[in-house]
Parts: sequence; structure tokens; C-alpha cells
Amino acid sequence: MSWTDNIDRVMHRHRELSDRMAGGGLDASEFQSVSMEYAELSPIVEKAQAFRDASAERDDLAAMAEDPSNDREMRDLAREELAALDERLPELEQELKLLLLPKDEADRRSCILEIRAGTGGDEAALFAGDLLRMYQRYCGLRGWQFEVLEASETEIGGFSQVTASITGNGAYGRLKFESGTHRVQRVPETESGGRIHTSAATVAVLPEAEEVDVQINEADLRVDTYRSQGAGGQHVNTTDSAIRITHIPTNTVVTCQDEKSQHKNRAKAMKVLMAKLYDMERERMDSARAADRKSMVGTGDRSGRIRTYNFPQGRVTDHRINMTLYKLDRMMIGEAVDEILDALILEDQTAQLAELGEAG
Repeated sequence: MSWTDNIDRVMHRHRELSDRMAGGGLDASEFQSVSMEYAELSPIVEKAQAFRDASAERDDLAAMAEDPSNDREMRDLAREELAALDERLPELEQELKLLLLPKDEADRRSCILEIRAGTGGDEAALFAGDLLRMYQRYCGLRGWQFEVLEASETEIGGFSQVTASITGNGAYGRLKFESGTHRVQRVPETESGGRIHTSAATVAVLPEAEEVDVQINEADLRVDTYRSQGAGGQHVNTTDSAIRITHIPTNTVVTCQDEKSQHKNRAKAMKVLMAKLYDMERERMDSARAADRKSMVGTGDRSGRIRTYNFPQGRVTDHRINMTLYKLDRMMIGEAVDEILDALILEDQTAQLAELGEAG
């Protein structure tokens, strides 16, 4: 199906939804569903109509410019307007194609962020803490709510593992590009010889699951309680409030001990478990459709190295798009994150547009 066929399909569906809403007979739930789809398609229809109107106007101007019955001044004016329209039409076409790209329903959702220290021992744990603070500040700049759900802090102040909830419209759609291995090159605080060490931390970003996405059978869960512990094995409290939940069919394990209440810890752990199970199902479906997509920068092997943070040179390099910014200080406080994310999103859209062109 060509992209112009998609326009016809969208406009037909838009009219169909309009007729359904005008015809009545829908209950409250049906009306909400229909009106939401109608609202999502409306920007595409408006852009498509603008594109078609401009195309028709171009045909009229071209005819006027070549019509010998028109006087010279009118033909010259038509040519001027035709030249301006020839510049605008490709822009309208690009904007319309972007609107027609397949939407990932999960992009609008909030997300779960997981950071784990990788190779590098204490330095990797410290870097994991740096990444946590980078994302926390970035979320603050975007007005998103950031809440740590579970953290395993090391004695020197880093994290071996930390899980956070990020609540905000479109959080997953932007942060999904952060999944992968982040590498740091710097002189550790514990290094007396001034040698540069390389260590790493892995990041996973999961779309937050809704209850309709994941059905969990309580019989499939093994729930263990234990006493919360902090860095160095120090007891945080003396009650068995920490929770470990194992989803037996998938052997997925989640823990939470940050709250003093066992009930709250269980609720947080279930939130993470649902996100993990939902992500597994999405990966399974994506694998089945993998042949349909030649390139997508936002997916792939999460163990792959995606970015290097080089402190001596003050630079950060994203290896997927060969982009280097000498703004490491601003990156680590969240201010330059959007520069890389915008470039990644553009690269992904460009790849999808190329596939749309091949299909058309």
C-alpha cells in the first residue's frame, strides 16, 4: 500500500467515525472510544486536505502560467506563485508522511527505568548513580514525576541496581532510546595514579503496563518477605516489610524494600512486574514483525553499547548515530539530553520514511 493509499484510508475512516458520532446510538464507552480515534485522525486529515488543496492549486497555476490567452503580467504572477508553491509542497508532503507513520501506542505512556552497574566494580556503581541523577534532573526539566521504586546502594554511594517510575505523557516515547549499555571513561576517585578507567552501566526503559495489558494469575506468583537491608548489610528496619515476587512461568523476579509498609512495597513490585511482563510480550510481537522493519534505532539488543561519556575530553558520543557533543557537563545535569534524543527520533523517523517510500 502506497502512502497516498494510506491518506485515502485515513480520510475514509475519519468520515466513518464522524457519521457514527452524529448518528447517535453509542453508549458512553463507545462514544469515548470513537471520539478519541476521531481526534487522533483529525490532524492527519487536516494536513492531507491542505496537501491536496495545494496540489490542486499548483495544477491551476501551472495551467495559468502556460495559457497563451492570459496576458504576460498574469502569466508572470502565476509563475511566481507556482515557484513558492513548489517549495512548500515537499514540506507539506514530509509533514503528512510523518503523521502517517505507524504509531506505537506505548509511546504516550509513562515508563519504568532500570539502571544496573556493569563492568567496572565500584566505579560502575558510581556511574549508575550519575545516570540516575541525570535522568532525575531531565525529568524535572520536562515536568515529569520521578520516583525511585527500588535501590541497592553500595557502601561508597553508588548503586548496583536502581529502579524508578517516571510518570508523564510521552515519557516512554522519548526515553525508550536510552535502553542499552552506557560506557564511561574517567579517572576514578579511588585511582591515585590518574589513570583513566572504562566502566559501564546498563539501562532498560519499559513502558508502564495497564491492567488490561497484563493478566497475572495469583497462583503463578511466589511472594517472599524479608527484612529490608541497606548498604553493607545494615538493617533498615526490624520488620519483614521487603517483598520479593517471582513470576513462576517466566522466572521473572522483582523486589522492593524502600517502603516501611509491606503493602506499599508489594504494590511497587507488582508495578515493575507488570511492566516487565508487558515488555516481554511486546518483544515477542516485535520479533514476529522484525522482517517488516529494516532499521529502528530505538530497538535492538539492549546489551549493545549505545553511548560513551568521556570525562577527560568533556564529550558524550552516541554510537548509533555517530553524534558527539562536547557538552558532557550539561548532559549530566539533564540539559543536553534532548539534543541527543531529538537526533535519535529524527533518525528513526527518517528510516521509517525511507521504508514508506520503498513501499509506495
